[in-house]
Amino acid sequence: MRLLLFTGKGGVGKSTVASGTATLSAARGLRTLVLSTDAAHSLADAFGTPVGAEPTEVAEHLFVQQVDAQLRFQQSWAEIQGYLLSVLDVAGVDPVAAEELTVIPGAEEVLALLELRLHALSGAWDVIVVDCAPTAETLRLLALPEALGWYMQRVFPAERRIIKALKPVLSRTVGVPMPGDTVFDAIERLHAELAEVQALLSGPDASVRLVLTPEAVVLAEARRSWTNLSLFGYRVDGVVANRVFPAEGADDWRAGWVVAQDAVLAEVEQSFVGLPIWRSEYRSREPVGVAALRELAAEVYGDADPLARPTGEGPFRVDRTDAGAVLHLALPFVTRAEVDLARNGDELVVTVGSYRRLLTRPSGLSRLRVAGARVETGELQVRFVEMPDDGAERPRPEGRETRETRRRRQERVT
Repeated sequence: MRLLLFTGKGGVGKSTVASGTATLSAARGLRTLVLSTDAAHSLADAFGTPVGAEPTEVAEHLFVQQVDAQLRFQQSWAEIQGYLLSVLDVAGVDPVAAEELTVIPGAEEVLALLELRLHALSGAWDVIVVDCAPTAETLRLLALPEALGWYMQRVFPAERRIIKALKPVLSRTVGVPMPGDTVFDAIERLHAELAEVQALLSGPDASVRLVLTPEAVVLAEARRSWTNLSLFGYRVDGVVANRVFPAEGADDWRAGWVVAQDAVLAEVEQSFVGLPIWRSEYRSREPVGVAALRELAAEVYGDADPLARPTGEGPFRVDRTDAGAVLHLALPFVTRAEVDLARNGDELVVTVGSYRRLLTRPSGLSRLRVAGARVETGELQVRFVEMPDDGAERPRPEGRETRETRRRRQERVT
């Protein structure tokens, strides 16, 4: 099964490009589903037909779905919400206001990911196209499974034991109901399901496609998106430059735009070397409906296969060497000064801008020690060598620790 995610800055036309790509897939006779994780659903507008909370057939082999967040929220969050409502009730919060307060920010996008998991596991589809939220929301969403995994492995087990042991005392003295096993079970189930989603989206059959318009601000965001998607192990397989003004027949006003767009498009070519870059010309009217979307997508991809699986290595790999191993993590456009790398036990903490990833060492590296790291040609490389005879992972002599990193027993890798 092929998984294709489309994302980009709000307003660049990612829903249109995603929908058009799906029409080409269905035209091949492949069972295709288009799913929106954007809270501001626009798939119904793109196809020009009502779309329901369940897959709606809009053409032969082509189905569209806009997730009913309220329904899925009740199914996946009911136990947790019930507990939170009981706490707010004790605090005297109005029931209507309490129900609003127990809906977590971003819940709609999270539940759409869980819906994606169900469809992927069902075996009912050959291709699933995901119309993602704008890039910032998408990045936060795709980073969620790993962040929740850190909490579940390190904090949650102890927290559950403590609450269970102190529940009778706390309930009497504090007067606030303590969470029961059903609440903890619901959190564990949510974590497991999101971990499955992450495995699907970072697997060999999944990739992300960036949609942009030829504007400097939009290009800058697309570049950051490639960096941060790579940081979390998601593969970008192409870029669609949308709404490009045609040079032929341009009047003076449009000719100025053509010149400005050409300059940005040249930067796009330089920025995304190694990735296919497709173009979509600005149309006199918005493409709406299956036929118009298919026509647009056919022009965008030309002779290229819009469903081709990504080739080559993913953003993350480990190469064995005679001395040990080298961990490679692709970070396009990043310089050494923009990367912060630290070690915390068996984890590498990689920070790029406002995004942080905790990389647990693969089992094959657990007996090796970190010997150094560097950023070279848009890639973080961490070198591992054999442990000393006593098995201790000694810090490098030239490494320096801050007071905070000493307190947390972290070694900064320079």
